[in-house]
Amino acid sequence: MSETSITTQDPAPENFFSEVKSILSDGRAKTVRAVNTAMVEAYWLIGKRIVEEEQGGSATAQYGKRLLEELSKSLTGEFGKGFSLANIRNFRQF
Repeated sequence: MSETSITTQDPAPENFFSEVKSILSDGRAKTVRAVNTAMVEAYWLIGKRIVEEEQGGSATAQYGKRLLEELSKSLTGEFGKGFSLANIRNFRQF
């Protein structure tokens, strides 16, 4: 029985690893920017819709307060954190 030697290849060049890591980092950064942009637009549209609803509904402050409280509860129930009454008010101001 003859011995076979196992040859190991040289490790991949560090430059290759760096390039692949850079591609992934750039992709992740672009994703974060795209998501942030989409969420800012969504929050602005929510605020716009709240203002439209308040102006089209009852002029009393109670209606607006109830509207925002109920919206906060509904969104939190369906989408989780991030839709507190304070945040909903911020959307409206935005």
